[in-house]
Order: sequence, then C-alpha cells, then structure tokens
Amino acid sequence: MSDNFKLGMNAVAYYGTAGTYTPATMTALTNVRDVNLNFETGEADVTTRANSGWRATAASLKECTAEFEMVWKPGDAGFEALKAAWLASSEIAMAFLSDAYDEDNAEGPTGDWTITNFSRSEPLEEAIIVNVTAKISLFSAWFDSGES
Repeated sequence: MSDNFKLGMNAVAYYGTAGTYTPATMTALTNVRDVNLNFETGEADVTTRANSGWRATAASLKECTAEFEMVWKPGDAGFEALKAAWLASSEIAMAFLSDAYDEDNAEGPTGDWTITNFSRSEPLEEAIIVNVTAKISLFSAWFDSGES
C-alpha cells in the first residue's frame, strides 16, 4: 500500500452495542459501500467594537454525520442492527476508521450514533440499496492507532 494516500476500500466501519467504543470489541460492518463523513463546527459571533470594524468568529460545537449505502440484505447482522436502531430510535455504537483498527495510523471518530435516515432505493438493474445517515449523539474519542 502506498504511503502517499489511502484507498476508500481499505476503510472500515464498525458497529456494536451503545456504550462500547473500542473498535477491537466491535464488529466490522462489511455490507457497506460508499461512505461520506461530514465534520462541521458551528460558529459563534464574538464581535466587539474593539475589533476595528471586523466581524470576529469563534468555533463552537462540532458535529459529525456519516452517510453511506448498504445492500438491502435482511439477515445480515450489521444491516439488522442498523435497522433495529432506526426502528427503535435508539443509539448504536459505531466507529468509522481509515483502516482496520489494528493497522498503523488507522483513525476516525468513535461513539454512539443515532440513525436518522434508513431509505430504500430500488433501481431497475441494480441491487436494492439502503441509504443510511448516522449522526453522532455521544462522541467518545478520535481513535488513532498510532497514539500510544
């Protein structure tokens, strides 16, 4: 593998019981296709008259949203766990890492997530797909296998 870039196909999403945030104790979510992680920070206006006519902004709350596709596959443990979390409006532990947790320099967010979208797409010549949106509800840590 190149040291210059990472391929998306080597990234790993994990899931587990809410409250368990260690990827080593979670299960790999193997029925996943494209994943998009959106990290954003809110803004607070901290402008004062002393700022010489310039608006001043401070970073406030962070948020993380994961959007991904899965093949509609009843009986698949990961599919069933996400569907159950969505149906029950309950949390599910997840980690979205750049590599397997035991690989060098694997990193990404871990915590409890809420499934806010579980939509099915039925293209005529493709597999039935479920589009999933997960939003972090309890941030645990930024996992980094390179940290000791």
